[in-house]
Amino acid sequence: MASSSSSANNKYDVFLSFCGEDTRKTFVDHLYTALDQWGICTFKDDERLEKGKRINDELLQAIEDSRVYIIVFSKRYASSSWCLNELLKIMECHKTNGRIAFPVFYDVDPSEVRKQTGSVGEAFAIHTNKNESEVGEWREALKDAANLSGWDLRKTADGHEAKVIKLITEEVSLKLRPIDINIDASLVGIKQRMQDLDSCLKIGLKDVRMIGIKGMGGAGKTTLARAIFDKIAFDFEGRSFVENVREKASRSGLEKLQEQVLRDVLNNKDITVSGVHEGKRLMKKMLRGKKVLVVLDDVNHKDQLEMLVGDTSWFGPRSRIIITTRDGQVLEAHKVEWKRDVNLLTNEEAICLFNRHAFRKDKPPKEFEKHSQKVLSYASGLPLTIKVLGSDLCGKDASEWADALERLKTIPLKETLKILELSYENLEEDYKEIFLDVACFLRGWEKDDAIRMLESSGFYARSGLRVLEQKSLITISKNTFSGSTTITMHDHLVEMGMNIVRREHPEEPKKHNLLWVQKEIEHVLSDNTGNEAVRCIDLENTPSIYLEGLGNMKKLRCLIVDRGAFTNGFNGYVKIDEARLHFPNSLRYLFWYNYPHWCLPKTFEANNLVALEMRRSNIVQLWEGGKVMEKLRFLDLGRSKLRSLDLGLTPKLERLNLFGCYDLVKVDVDGGCLKSLVYLNLDYCSSLKSVSFIEQLESLVVLNICVLGLMEFPGCIVTGHSSNSLQVLDLSNNPNISKIPSSIGNLHKLVSLYLNLDSSGIEELPEELGQLECLEYLNLTSTNVKHLPNSICMLKRLKILLLRDCRSLEKLPEELGNLGCLQWLDISGTGITHLPQSISLIKGLKIPKSPN
Repeated sequence: MASSSSSANNKYDVFLSFCGEDTRKTFVDHLYTALDQWGICTFKDDERLEKGKRINDELLQAIEDSRVYIIVFSKRYASSSWCLNELLKIMECHKTNGRIAFPVFYDVDPSEVRKQTGSVGEAFAIHTNKNESEVGEWREALKDAANLSGWDLRKTADGHEAKVIKLITEEVSLKLRPIDINIDASLVGIKQRMQDLDSCLKIGLKDVRMIGIKGMGGAGKTTLARAIFDKIAFDFEGRSFVENVREKASRSGLEKLQEQVLRDVLNNKDITVSGVHEGKRLMKKMLRGKKVLVVLDDVNHKDQLEMLVGDTSWFGPRSRIIITTRDGQVLEAHKVEWKRDVNLLTNEEAICLFNRHAFRKDKPPKEFEKHSQKVLSYASGLPLTIKVLGSDLCGKDASEWADALERLKTIPLKETLKILELSYENLEEDYKEIFLDVACFLRGWEKDDAIRMLESSGFYARSGLRVLEQKSLITISKNTFSGSTTITMHDHLVEMGMNIVRREHPEEPKKHNLLWVQKEIEHVLSDNTGNEAVRCIDLENTPSIYLEGLGNMKKLRCLIVDRGAFTNGFNGYVKIDEARLHFPNSLRYLFWYNYPHWCLPKTFEANNLVALEMRRSNIVQLWEGGKVMEKLRFLDLGRSKLRSLDLGLTPKLERLNLFGCYDLVKVDVDGGCLKSLVYLNLDYCSSLKSVSFIEQLESLVVLNICVLGLMEFPGCIVTGHSSNSLQVLDLSNNPNISKIPSSIGNLHKLVSLYLNLDSSGIEELPEELGQLECLEYLNLTSTNVKHLPNSICMLKRLKILLLRDCRSLEKLPEELGNLGCLQWLDISGTGITHLPQSISLIKGLKIPKSPN
């Protein structure tokens, strides 16, 4: 009556005990099919018993080899001595070995089984004349089994067999799930990363979830997804892990992947899909209502998600879809709600992983400790590189290690580059160029600086950097303290980018389009024969460098000089022969820190120049004479020796930084309004005689005029063209300003206002301050304000109010609680002793304590 449907190792998940006459072709058949579809190996029927063996022997062994027993009690079950002997063995294993047994009461009441009454009693009566001891054992087994927790078909799910079968398979699946899956010991750090994803998976919730795992190539996305799959797969009715979606979709088409998912989930190898649209239709039809787990590994296009997992309506409640990708935009386009980045290995994890691959133990031999540190420094936390190098170096002596490490300085690790370059190859051509610029020059730059360089070069920088970030090729991180946003790139991606630039002509740098190695740059510049290959140079100015060669680089778009000195601090001017300095007219971006001359070269037309950045330069004026720079959008002469500037020569200027130009006396705007200037920084331009030119700046958004020695609030700010556009106004540290005019209320778009005027004579603020309806940030630190205008309570968008060290201020307006958006209120160092009652209306407000 019972037989095998399993493999030759004769181990089973479930043993089905039933009366064939009652349920073989009905309930038990359906139950067996459901268990099989869940991947639960079930012992049932007698069709596959090996010939020549007594059925009873093999049946008893099958019971011992099974983990869970399902006993289907029906009207004639108790009439079969065969069934009753099965039951005896099952209950023996249940009691002695702790195996799980579930009774299912098909068409009988549990009390009838327990007491052998009703139809069960009638069936059992057939054994009246048998051995009394044996009959007693059967009675006891029936009683014990009926007392176990199980399912009464007539009282469960309103008697719907399909629903009961689903409940049974789900419960059995849970019981079969390993309590603690043994994770491969070589998978260092995997447990923590799995735990980090628990908040996304939420296995107990009924909703259908798609979870995205994003990271650079070789970071361990597939390993993490596989570990999760192996851990939770038993919880699902159907499951499928589709590896290398990018490669397989390209090679075989999406219909083959649809076919794989359907075959895996439905446990039916006969399913075929002739086309993607038919496959989509089949998946929507056949997977709806099923609790499934699907992993799509290495997805690189939204079409793959649309055709393989569609939307959540394709699947039954509690289904989970896990997607690994290098491209975050794929997840965004498919509206994947739950996303996590894969973190690279910590130093401790990297050491552990490397030691296991290189030495097959957790600690390296003493003679290899320094070499190991060099390997880990090179790998920078990338698991792929750590495993490859560890395996390659395993068993080699110290001298071979030294050779291998030396080789890596010039010849990148091929296996790592092969994996990483897949992401690069899938980029659009202009994004490839942006990637190479970042790899060779822009890593470590502030994002805004990089955007100016890239936009000057003709790229769509913002979208390009976003694409690179989404594809895990760069990281853009914000410094919590400074607020600056910096671009970083993994060392192996930098190595890959540099390799791409150099590999076609590794020994001929003059044929490279990007140059960043100082010796190669000096060699190329000294070859004064002309060069049309080089597009961008990042060099250090030295007394021996032959800068005249720059003039022959007819396609040079970007020149960066001494940015290292800008990053690391001023190191003095390097004198060069002004007459021999030539800039090619193709230049679009020019950065020169510590530029040594008083003006730009006469030979430089600058008719293509978009950005000019010469901080800490000797420049006194832009030109000897005057040249109009029609394309110039960004000008940064911060801390230079500039004395005067005619903005009429830069009609398209958008951003002007003159911070710390102490010698600046005059700024002119000849020829009417500047329509494009949105950012102006005049901080510390203490010799500037007038700022009246601001009135002609039509589109100004940010204005910094700190430490100018202003005697009064500049009326041109509120009466000029910019009054309708200004969003940030910084008047900090101008202590001679004694009054804020009522016309400040005209700045209707102002978002941030800095009036920390360093013990100025200001004692009150105009009521018109309340007209600044867009204001979010107000800084009044160290002013002599005695009270705040009641109108300040009308600033509905105000988030930050700084009143620190306003020592004359003794109270706040009673209606301050109307500021529902206020998040931060600093009143330390003031005379305020109590807060208005209404302040309790502001939820989440933080008020820092005064220092003791």
